[in-house]
Amino acid sequence: MIAVLDLAAVLVFAITGALTAARAQLDPVGFVFLACLTAVGGGTVRDLLLDRTIFWLVDPLPVAAAAGAAMLVFFSHHLLASRLAAIVWFDAVALSVAVAAGVGVAHGAGLPIWIQLVMGVVTGCFGGLMRDVVVGELPLVLARGELYVTAALAGGAAAVAAREAVGPGAVPLGSCIALTFALRAGSIRFGWRLPAFRPRPPR
Repeated sequence: MIAVLDLAAVLVFAITGALTAARAQLDPVGFVFLACLTAVGGGTVRDLLLDRTIFWLVDPLPVAAAAGAAMLVFFSHHLLASRLAAIVWFDAVALSVAVAAGVGVAHGAGLPIWIQLVMGVVTGCFGGLMRDVVVGELPLVLARGELYVTAALAGGAAAVAAREAVGPGAVPLGSCIALTFALRAGSIRFGWRLPAFRPRPPR
């Protein structure tokens, strides 16, 4: 189940990377590079931190799937009314799935709950962060105080709580995906956000 979630996150994150490449007017190689970087970035950092074999080195399918998604977007991105809106919403879906995968991997490794939460955030956030930094855009993870890391952390906490209540399986992972997406979608659609730092004017 975790492998399926990892692959699903790879596919959706790859779409956001390819759409970002379209906004940056890159060539096909740029599309593939940015899609793959976005798709496997979070999972790669997670596996390095956990000292486990990087998931796409065990099975090249995630990289192949990301490259395929990049080419699909390359030939069809002109059909979208707004690439930026598509990036934001696809990213929300990918974040939700990736957080669940990260928490699941850490739990499967028998790690403490706080590490499970951190790995959920890392898996969900680092691919998109790399994508935006490479093209010189303000990362979505930092954009306008929207709920992003907060949504990932809350989703991870929901997975842990559900697992304690009903045991491991689909329910904790589904709870994580649902809450992460709900918070992220609410932030995008309704402007939910945490209070931002506002310095006092100089005297």
